[in-house]
Amino acid sequence: MIALENVSKRYAGPALSDVNLAVPGGCLYGLVGPGASGKSVLLRHVAGLVRPDAGQVRVAGSDLTSLDETELQRLRARIGMLFQNNALFDFMTVGENVAFPLRRLSDSPDAEIQERVAERLARVALPGFETRIPASLSGGQKKRVGIARATITRAPILLYDDPTAGLDPVTSQKIFELIRGEQRALGATAVVVSSDLEGLLGIADRVGMLVRGRLVFDGTVAEMRTSQFNVVRQFVRGETEGPL
Repeated sequence: MIALENVSKRYAGPALSDVNLAVPGGCLYGLVGPGASGKSVLLRHVAGLVRPDAGQVRVAGSDLTSLDETELQRLRARIGMLFQNNALFDFMTVGENVAFPLRRLSDSPDAEIQERVAERLARVALPGFETRIPASLSGGQKKRVGIARATITRAPILLYDDPTAGLDPVTSQKIFELIRGEQRALGATAVVVSSDLEGLLGIADRVGMLVRGRLVFDGTVAEMRTSQFNVVRQFVRGETEGPL
């Protein structure tokens, strides 16, 4: 469903270096690593928001590197994404924010859109929040609205960029459980970037680790927990001395 082949990207320095990664269909894949290791950059490649300097990015059978902008827009309609800062529109109500992807990507009648919005908000435990404004919401509520918006098109591919950033442990756990529940309900392929290692490992099927733009680990949660590779063991155990 998602495959990166020898993908490299440079900005001021290398952001991704010769990354090879395959995420099977229906898998919830966790992506971890130290700060500035390329996790969000990788996610944006999968979403078709960034083109690699070298290599190929394949999503749902299409090579994103060969698509024109019109073709990319069609593919993006099959992807739901939660950005790190939620990216909610302050000038829109909660209901308008959640409805935005449907209004942009489909010609569904207004009554159907409103019904879908209500269903999504109920699903994320925010029933009746349609007329609220983002500024009135807590951090956890904003994340839930973001998840409702990311899943309203029933996209087969879901991408989450640090969905629990800045949240307390209890709220973070609820968000992870919600992400896992939505992925299973939709039968979607999901990639979740998170700095909350334990929370992410609790829901992931497989996990990858980036360090300085290189994929240094790709395997099951059990394999990560028992890895003897120094850089992985140090990260999992939270050791302050070592190669990271």
